[in-house]
Amino acid sequence: MTVLDSPIPRFHLAVPVDDLAAARRFYGKVLGLEQGRSSDTWVDWNLHGHQFVTHLAPARSERVHNPVDGHDVPVPHFGLILPVAAFHELAGRLREAGTEFVIEPYVRFEGQPGEQWTMFLLDPAGNALEFKAFADDSQVFAV
Repeated sequence: MTVLDSPIPRFHLAVPVDDLAAARRFYGKVLGLEQGRSSDTWVDWNLHGHQFVTHLAPARSERVHNPVDGHDVPVPHFGLILPVAAFHELAGRLREAGTEFVIEPYVRFEGQPGEQWTMFLLDPAGNALEFKAFADDSQVFAV
């Protein structure tokens, strides 16, 4: 089954960026996303079957952080839940690209329900991304 055949709806998300060339380098080269249609003011990306769009918007708003596990988690943020191997492969690719992490990859809830790897970073426009991977994918909504 492909993501297109999945019963889970795909999402559409548009985020502001202040430099489309930097967005193309980061999302296309560093994250390895396939680029779709584009114009002088926006670029469509295939984010693992989801439609993700970077829109040119030079004005930025103030950042907000919330304390989680002793870290300052940036809000808002978005990302993907990946298989564990893909999470570690992405973390390695980000390190090779010289990405500065807001929160370095680490394990949350180790040995507990919902155990997960997580990492936070910013794209070149300052949009916060979180990528995570669950030890047991059935525990995504564990309490």
